Amino acid sequence: MAQSVPPGDINTQPGTKIVFNAPYDDKHTYHIKIINAGGRRIGWAIKTTNMKRLGVDPPCGVLDPKENVLMAVSCDSFAYGQEDTNNDRITIEWTNTPTAPRSSSAASGSREMAWYAARTSPSSTTPNYLTCV
Repeated sequence: MAQSVPPGDINTQPGTKIVFNAPYDDKHTYHIKIINAGGRRIGWAIKTTNMKRLGVDPPCGVLDPKENVLMAVSCDSFAYGQEDTNNDRITIEWTNTPTAPRSSSAASGSREMAWYAARTSPSSTTPNYLTCV
């Protein structure tokens, strides 16, 4: 069995949250830079608690060490005050990925332990702001 190593860290810009300002009757899009701060290649994916309101592009990818990607996060229009936005979250999950194609050992029945990491930031809503991430 190959030795399992936890994935390195990622950095995001902005670091903790993004804010979607009113009016909420238009779609708003902001960008988040995801940076692989670790020394290993990672695969990443985005999850959201509200797929109808929050969208991301690209939703997943692979980053080599110190590489980055710019991801668009959009908030579709909605009726402010009539919909609960308190639990809106975007989560970035990432895990180590192979740097080369998998060997035939996987077909022979060997297994590897998989590690993954996730980062979620809470959201809050004020009369003029919708915060997601």
